Amino acid sequence: MTGLPLILVFVLAIICMILMISRLRIHPFLSIMTVSLVLGLIAGIPLVDRTLDDGTKVSGLATVIGQGFSGTFTSIGIVIILGALIGSVLEKTGAALKLADMVIHLVGKNHPVLAIELMGWVVSIPVFCDSGFVILNPIRKALVQRTGASSVAMSIGLASGLYISHVFIPPTPGPIAAASTLGIGDNLLLLMGLGALCSVFPLITGYLWANKIGKTIQAGDEASKAELSKTYEELVAEYGKLPSGFSALAPIIVPIILMALSSIVSMAKMSGAFADLLKFLGTPIIALAVGTVFAILQMQGAGKIKEFYAVTEDTLKTVGPILFVTAAGGVLGKVISSSDMVNYISQHAGVLSAMGIFFPFILSAILKTAQGSSTVALTTTAGIVAPLLPVLGFTTPVQITLVTLAIGAGAMTVSHANDSYFWVVTNFGEMTPEQGYKAETVNTLIMGIASILEIFLLSLFLH
Repeated sequence: MTGLPLILVFVLAIICMILMISRLRIHPFLSIMTVSLVLGLIAGIPLVDRTLDDGTKVSGLATVIGQGFSGTFTSIGIVIILGALIGSVLEKTGAALKLADMVIHLVGKNHPVLAIELMGWVVSIPVFCDSGFVILNPIRKALVQRTGASSVAMSIGLASGLYISHVFIPPTPGPIAAASTLGIGDNLLLLMGLGALCSVFPLITGYLWANKIGKTIQAGDEASKAELSKTYEELVAEYGKLPSGFSALAPIIVPIILMALSSIVSMAKMSGAFADLLKFLGTPIIALAVGTVFAILQMQGAGKIKEFYAVTEDTLKTVGPILFVTAAGGVLGKVISSSDMVNYISQHAGVLSAMGIFFPFILSAILKTAQGSSTVALTTTAGIVAPLLPVLGFTTPVQITLVTLAIGAGAMTVSHANDSYFWVVTNFGEMTPEQGYKAETVNTLIMGIASILEIFLLSLFLH
C-alpha cells in the first residue's frame, strides 16, 4: 500500500494504539508492537528479506522489527541504565537533596518549575534531550520533595526546556545536520543566536502549560504532606552529612562537560589523537560511564559503598520496563520509515510550498508525528526543502536559518507513543501513558505552534 490510503491507515493505527493503551488498558509494549506488526503488513513490507532484480536488498518485516528494537537499545539503552544508576546514587547519598538546595538558593523557593525548565534548556544544548532528562531527573524529584511543587509541572517544565534547545540550538546533531543540508553549515553561530531568540515563546508557553496541567494531574511521585512537613534539617538527618557541592554535581556536570567538549571538537573539525580521545569520552555512553565512576566515589565518601550492589539491582528493575516500551516505540518508527510513507510525502511536497515559512514546519511536523524521531524529521525535511529554497523565496543566510528553525519547530510537534522521549518523560515522571498524552503530547503541540508563530514574526523583519 502507498499514497494517501497509507497515510490514512497510519492515522487509524495511531488512534487504535492510543485507545488500546488508555482505554483498553493493554500494556504499552504489547499495544505498540501489535500496531507496528499490523501496520507493517498493511503497508506491504515483505514478510521475508528479498533481493530485487537490480540487486537492492529489501528487509522483511521480521528484520525491520528486530532492527527497530535493537537500534533503540543501541542508541539509548545503556544511556538510560547508567543515567538512572547515577540518579539512584544521588538519591541514596542525599546528593540530589544538596543539588535541589543549591537550585533553590539560586532562583528562590517560589520558582522551581522555571528553575528546572531553564536548567533543562541549558543542559540540552550539548546533550540529547533523552539523556538530559535522565541526568536531571534526580534534581527534579528532589525539588518536588523540597518545595512541594507539582511533580507533573516539574516534569513538563524540565521536558520543555530540554526539548526546545534540542531542536533549535547546535551542537545537538539535528540542527547541525539540517543547517549543513540547507547550506548554512558555516553559520552555526548565527543559528545558535537565532535559536536562543526563538526559544522565548516556547519557553513561556511550556512554563505556563506545566503549571496549568500540574494542577489537574497527579503523578506517582507527588510529595506527600508527611514529607512536606519535614524540616530541611530533618531531611538532612535522614542521610547523615550531605555531600559537598562539587561531589554532588560531579556525576552530572562531568558527563555534560565531556559531551560538550566532544561537540565542540566535532564542530571545529579538529583531528588527531587528543581530538579522538575527547570525541570518545564525549559519547553519551562513555560520558555517563565516567559520571557513574564519580557516583561510586560519592557512595564511597558517604560510607555507603556496600549498598551499591543493591542500588544497582533496584535500578535495573526500575529501568527494565522503560527500556522495553522505548524499544517498542523504536519498532514503530522503523516500520513507518521502511514503508512508502516518507517517499510519498517527499514526492508531493510541492503542494505545500506556497505556505512559505509554514511549509517546512508542517512537513517536519508530519514526519515527526509519523516516525517519532526529531533528528530524523530535521534531517529528512531539510533534504526535501533544500532544493525548494529559491522557490520559497529564502536565499539569505538569515532567511535560511529561520527555515532551519521552522523545521526544528516542526520536529517537536508532536511527541507521542512512537517517540522515545515521550516514554522517558512519562516513565521517569511517573505518569501513566494517558497522563503523558494530556501533559507531554499537548505540551509539544502548544510549544510547536508558539515556536512557529515567533519564527513567522521574526521572518517579517529579518531578511
